Amino acid sequence: MAVALAARRVFAAVPDAAAAAGATRPRFTSNPFTLGVASGQPRPHSVVLWTRLAPQPLQPGGGLDPVPVEVRWQLAEDRLFSRGLREGTVLAQAALAHSERVPVGSLDSARAYHYRFMVGDAVSATGRTRTAPAEDAQPARLRLALASCQHYEQGHYAAHRELAGLDLDVVLFVGDYIYDSSNPRYLIRPHEVAEKPRTLDAFRARHATYKLDLDLQACHAAHPWIVTWDDHEVRNDYAAALGTGDLPAHEFVAMRAAAYQAYFEHLPLLPAQQPAGAAMRLHDRFTWGQLAELWTVDARQYRSGQACNEPGTAGGHLQWHCAELRQPQRSMLGLAQERWLGQGLATSTRAWKLVGQATQMSPCGIDTPAGRVVYSDGWDGYAPARQRLLQGIADAGLRDVVMLGGDVHRHVAANLRVQPNEARSPVVASELVTSSISSRGVSEAAMALIRRSNPDILHARSDERGYMLCELDKHSLHCIARATAFPVTARASLHTQAVFAIESGRAGPQPG
Repeated sequence: MAVALAARRVFAAVPDAAAAAGATRPRFTSNPFTLGVASGQPRPHSVVLWTRLAPQPLQPGGGLDPVPVEVRWQLAEDRLFSRGLREGTVLAQAALAHSERVPVGSLDSARAYHYRFMVGDAVSATGRTRTAPAEDAQPARLRLALASCQHYEQGHYAAHRELAGLDLDVVLFVGDYIYDSSNPRYLIRPHEVAEKPRTLDAFRARHATYKLDLDLQACHAAHPWIVTWDDHEVRNDYAAALGTGDLPAHEFVAMRAAAYQAYFEHLPLLPAQQPAGAAMRLHDRFTWGQLAELWTVDARQYRSGQACNEPGTAGGHLQWHCAELRQPQRSMLGLAQERWLGQGLATSTRAWKLVGQATQMSPCGIDTPAGRVVYSDGWDGYAPARQRLLQGIADAGLRDVVMLGGDVHRHVAANLRVQPNEARSPVVASELVTSSISSRGVSEAAMALIRRSNPDILHARSDERGYMLCELDKHSLHCIARATAFPVTARASLHTQAVFAIESGRAGPQPG
């Protein structure tokens, strides 16, 4: 009772604010929690809980009147909500699509909790979350799932169904949570509309389509998530405020603001991360006791434009003999974020240093008689920035740095060197890239050319979909690449495609 009263004191201003804003406590004739529940931002003493009220989720406003709605939340140590109960009240605002983000603090570290939401006589599904270990703790392990690229139209979410049943500490999702685009050649199940979203209502509907998937809901309800984005949350291959060439700059910036707003509304992020127009701070840092430190980075919002584009064009293209690629000021992350990440890595005292970023960092260009061809949207298009980051790791003498990526729709294990593919250049870090949850990959012919041209790539397969399961202890990081065929069917099962291990003190994945 004392804990519940304390929680109510924390939210003591809410009932008065609700009355002043004309908040309602409606009775629903259909489920208002159609989009499920989620948690994220796991810290030693706090998590963020999420839901959105949307009885008609594909309709503007989710089928609700544009007035605030009072929502109760509960968090406890057991599914019956009988031990350690915390509860409070929040307002679901129409301006945020009646979504709620509840940061719950003063929690025990390294503990599992259960949570739910209530409005009127409606009760949400029960979710399970977990706090991180204390900053100075020595946890035995971290069990992390790495996932990316879940094109709704191109397959079902068998990977999320499997993940929901695993014993995990956290899911790290590194981009392409929704897709703006469609491709009729690979259509398994359609988006809510065929057109690319441009308005806030359209982006909300696209997120709702994805959130209605029961396997994705189950994975969110089972584990806390840490997220970053790539490009399809807005537009394929967009760079900063430059867009992709199909819209005038001012229209693209307005669209990006709508996309960021909808992204914020549908994921378990902190209230302080709410976008200010077309700007949103997403890069972040997390710890898992003294075992691991994780940085999530934003590879879209601050990047330089892709190199050597023709006038009036934008986005990524195949390039060769492009001098602009070598310009030292070019950056994938923006110079301020580069410094933030480099300083964080250099000063970290944790055993493992993990970087969650959107794409493949190791080189993947193709050697041809006319010279090396690279795709300008990936890290090959920002080679000076890649070299700065890896040189900083080498200069600081850092051990056990692992880049965790997605985007390229293939499982990859690779060495990272300051001078890529150069055997005389020491391996300074390791890379693991997950295949897509459902999005198609490149052909095996293209994959064979990429492998042949890049000896730093130790494993790469693009014909299967899935996720990576990583388990760390103080001695090693073990990674299992789980996979199934494309397209992913509703009843698909996954198998182990490859296993890799990274030994503490020895950079580079080794076959497991």
